[in-house]
Amino acid sequence: MTFFKQLKKPFLALVTVLTVVSSLSVASFFALKASAATLPDQTDSSLNIDAKAAIAVDAKTGQVLYAKNAEQTLPVASMSKLLTAYMVLQAIDQGKLKWDQKVTPSDAAQEVSQDTTLSNVPLKKGESYTVKSLYQATLIYSANGAAMALADAVGGTQKNFIDLARKEAKKMGITDAEIYTANGLTNGEVKDGKYPGASDTAENKFSAKDMAILSQRLLKDYPEVLETTKIKRMNFNNGTDQTVMENWNWMLPGLAKAYSELPVDGLKTGTSDSAGACFAATVNKGGHRLITIVLGAKHDSQEDLSRFEETQKIMSYCYNNYTYTTLTKGMTFKKTNTLPVYHGKELTTKVSLGQTTDVWLKSGVTKEQLQAKAVGDKKLYKKDGLQAPLKKGQIVGTLEVTAKDQKLYYLDGTTHLSAKAQTTSEVKKANIFVIGWRAVTSLF
Repeated sequence: MTFFKQLKKPFLALVTVLTVVSSLSVASFFALKASAATLPDQTDSSLNIDAKAAIAVDAKTGQVLYAKNAEQTLPVASMSKLLTAYMVLQAIDQGKLKWDQKVTPSDAAQEVSQDTTLSNVPLKKGESYTVKSLYQATLIYSANGAAMALADAVGGTQKNFIDLARKEAKKMGITDAEIYTANGLTNGEVKDGKYPGASDTAENKFSAKDMAILSQRLLKDYPEVLETTKIKRMNFNNGTDQTVMENWNWMLPGLAKAYSELPVDGLKTGTSDSAGACFAATVNKGGHRLITIVLGAKHDSQEDLSRFEETQKIMSYCYNNYTYTTLTKGMTFKKTNTLPVYHGKELTTKVSLGQTTDVWLKSGVTKEQLQAKAVGDKKLYKKDGLQAPLKKGQIVGTLEVTAKDQKLYYLDGTTHLSAKAQTTSEVKKANIFVIGWRAVTSLF
């Protein structure tokens, strides 16, 4: 009896633990797993960025060159308008909207547009405006009422638009953002356009990584957005007079924080008391485009240049500390495993790069330090190998490329460069006698 009494407490504790664990749903488990960080809190502590979070990525490949608290969800204010712009461009592309289509702002959009404490072009009650003019006002001047008018044009109502925007964000791989308004104002600030069931203080929140994903998709799917984001100054005709719209992106050539070495041509600023000063920027130097995101930089006044100064530091860091390196089709790597071949004259095949691709390598790291793991395409397998015959240069899987002295990070969460793998030589099918002999010898 004494023995069983000694076991009683540990046994009850075990039962309690098992009960708690079993109460967790499968969905909760995967939610926790999905939220696990894939980027370090700081990729390079030598770069002192005075902002809550930041990231720099290659616009084409999504390679992360710098990150600081990049997966922390934070308020982003008017940077939210990049998602609204994406939705408008998508609707145009799908034929659901036209640039010259006239939009009559809702009462809520019109009321918000009259608030002079916010960035706005005043919209007249009962007046109609083209989709193009509202889109330009949204991206150039960060006009809040104009963004709401566009949201109504896309979704029919503010709520419907937000529901569509949330779905679109998830399609992009943005799963932890909070989205309530089309313009980045708090839910209460959009008047009768607020999202039902959410508090008036609810506001849009993204991580720096989320904003980089959104920016990359915007540039990839609709590169024409740059034709608008690079405009420094434009007039908006509001029906009776005109409003001069000055671009809030002061890094554009000729503006207050332009740098001749960094030809910035987008994308969007964001400012609020809770968000601080934010900036989604893009620059194309030497044909190599970067996207940088700065969240929560200082904003002591409207003239504070901190977000642009931090952006310049990140961009300069990337161009000065990395070499844009092209890996040509047919390139081979040291220590690359071969892939098995089923019923081939040879039982394995060597592979090389099946496409030309690019990678940013840190100073001191060379192509010779790259290594790759070959992963066969299981659709081409029969039993445990690639089914012979195989042609020379046939795509048979992927190469997962890593660097010996540099950690690689990508927006999709991978830690390697993924590229097509091709055979380096032809592999003919073995004749029936060879196949039969192999079958016999495998028995012994």
